[in-house]
Amino acid sequence: MFPTSWRAVLLALAILLSTPFLRAQSSTTSTGPSTPPNLLYPGEEKHLRNIRQLTFGGQNAEAYFSADDKMLSFQHQGQGVPCDQIYTMPVDTPDGKPATPKLVSSGKGRDTCSYIYPSGDRILYSSTEAASPACPPKPDYSHGYVWPIYSSYKIYTAKLDGSDTKLLTGAPGYNAESTISRDGKKVVFTSTRNGDLDIYTMNIDGTDVKQLTHELGHDGGPFWSADGKKIVYRAEHPKTPEEIADYKALYAQGLIRPGNLEIWVMDADGGHKHQVTHNGAANFAPFFHPDGKRIIFASNLADPKSGRDFDLYIINEDGTGLERITYYPDFDAFPMFTSDGKRLVWASNRNGKEPHETNIFIADWLE
Repeated sequence: MFPTSWRAVLLALAILLSTPFLRAQSSTTSTGPSTPPNLLYPGEEKHLRNIRQLTFGGQNAEAYFSADDKMLSFQHQGQGVPCDQIYTMPVDTPDGKPATPKLVSSGKGRDTCSYIYPSGDRILYSSTEAASPACPPKPDYSHGYVWPIYSSYKIYTAKLDGSDTKLLTGAPGYNAESTISRDGKKVVFTSTRNGDLDIYTMNIDGTDVKQLTHELGHDGGPFWSADGKKIVYRAEHPKTPEEIADYKALYAQGLIRPGNLEIWVMDADGGHKHQVTHNGAANFAPFFHPDGKRIIFASNLADPKSGRDFDLYIINEDGTGLERITYYPDFDAFPMFTSDGKRLVWASNRNGKEPHETNIFIADWLE
């Protein structure tokens, strides 16, 4: 995640260059073994079949399955939606056409990182709405390419219809990137409450908060393994005196300068941390395959020159067996498997009608 590469991610997800967020008038659903050529990159994406496009227009990202794999929650911004809000939609519909997404969040502030409770009756997400109903300000790019850490992000829970919204954690600083263990007992999230970007866990009711990472730098994007015994995450730790000084100076202003990110794994209590990738690229959005042995993630590994082409990769937890999954020449990221490992959802620029349009896609997964 260095400046030029992470710019591509932020453009895809956070710049207001969007088309109307409308239900498609003609379905792109594949009814047979083949997939429309504009959705599947020919001859390369051998693990994907029957790709369907689920959203149309704007920037849509971080689509995550409910525990029963029937619903998705995700964030969207586009025409009439100036900064990200949280939506839900069913994965499948009786007529096979894409569903109309339903707004869950209030429409105020900026929202991110939604996740449906395993019980299926509530949703978790982060929002800046308590600080202001307006979108938070953009970062000061006089420092170069930097990424804002909005201290106004707090974690909320609500019913799936958006009612009964409650603050789950209002600790000082940035609180976001939360996901829930499959047994519904624990939440893992990223916070700056102790003066750095670190990963924490807490009970589902917000009690018993524990800090799991303590290294200086950026630790974030945590996800549980299916059995709840491990957590996969992204990390970047400055090492040289110059890197450390730059990190601390920007952090004091609520900013970070994204650089190279690697994938890490640790036990659910923070023990046995180990680095999975060692490629020096921008690796992020990791998710454990349901087999508990492999990790799928996004990376610009194949585009070292410009850093703008992100694709999906899968790797064994011990760092062996790296395999590229997507080959579309633009942005593919935020992957998640269904609980049985038979389907994959992710965000992609493929089939976009406008520059930087990012939509949600789902496909059958072939081993």
